[in-house]
Amino acid sequence: MPYNNLVVITRRQMVAAAALGLAGCRPRRGSGFPGYAFVADEEAQSLAVVNLTTFALERHIPLGASPTSVVADPGRAAVYALTPLTGTLHEIDPKRMAVRRKIRLAQRLAAMRLAPEGGGLWVSSSEPQEMVRVALERFQADVRVPLPAAPAEFDLTADGRLCAVTHGAEGLVSFLDLKAGRMLGSVRAGETTGVVRFRGDGKVVLVGDPAGRVVVVLDPATQRVVTSLQVAVRPAHFCFKPDGGEMFVTGEGVDAVVILNPYNAEVAETALAGRAPGAMAFSRSPEYLFVTNPPSGDVTILDPETRRVVGVVAVGTEPSYVTITPDDEYALILNRRSGTMAVVRPAAVVRGRARGAPLYTTIPVGPKPVAAAVLAV
Repeated sequence: MPYNNLVVITRRQMVAAAALGLAGCRPRRGSGFPGYAFVADEEAQSLAVVNLTTFALERHIPLGASPTSVVADPGRAAVYALTPLTGTLHEIDPKRMAVRRKIRLAQRLAAMRLAPEGGGLWVSSSEPQEMVRVALERFQADVRVPLPAAPAEFDLTADGRLCAVTHGAEGLVSFLDLKAGRMLGSVRAGETTGVVRFRGDGKVVLVGDPAGRVVVVLDPATQRVVTSLQVAVRPAHFCFKPDGGEMFVTGEGVDAVVILNPYNAEVAETALAGRAPGAMAFSRSPEYLFVTNPPSGDVTILDPETRRVVGVVAVGTEPSYVTITPDDEYALILNRRSGTMAVVRPAAVVRGRARGAPLYTTIPVGPKPVAAAVLAV
């Protein structure tokens, strides 16, 4: 009301204005992602399908064996699950939420990745020891490349031309020309070889040697070791920053992540990241590194620029896997022992506040969830 040419604001008006101001500062509440998360439940021998619009479990898709990995192919609107002990690849129809096709590729399989150029999927086999390409249109194996030893992990270049395969206790790394469908050669890279990733340009391969506590840098063109970087952990997990300029490493050893510069081949820094950091994933906007901490049942959220922890979220028992939805709205964390999927919104992280971020929701998915893939519909 006006008084002597001034405006007098009542207490009620002040409270209302303050509430509006605070609402404007808060991140908007999530409205869900238009799609589904397909969760590999190892003990239930099935895929749990979670509706990411309602954040509810829709159903389980029985596979008859334990899945260890799952990938989504948006181009074909399909999901693929691997059951290694039966040597079988399963194709899932996301509309029917059922198995559409399956193929037995070997006695025992190890891992899989979609071919970057589309239309195919590469699978590593330990019995027999080989790399297998599956043509997805016909759903048949059309290329088989023998390996010198049982595969541990593998990675592909962004153009789909080269493959690097690690061989565990053998300490070897093998290189394959995928276009020609042949082996290029192998190199002894350390005491053991596990996790492996190509640098974004494909000109460098980084390999974890857990026994030696080193990250080995190799040149795929010459198939030689460039250097070995001593790290404070037994490298088990690699995660590249979205721009590819840094790689984050976790494993047994210290409660921290090791940050490497893959272009200078040097250790840049070691940053605290909760208790026994494990699997990781990056959100792009805002840019945060989500780090699982299995022993403490929480996830540490790290700002990659400042190297500081901006949030810690209690998510469940033994979080061991994390992925980000394609729109960067949600981090999905799988808890192996509690059989749940926890959801955290990167946009809800509040810097400087105790604990940093709220838990958005938790969804029961089944016993021992180990991997997940998100598909928009």
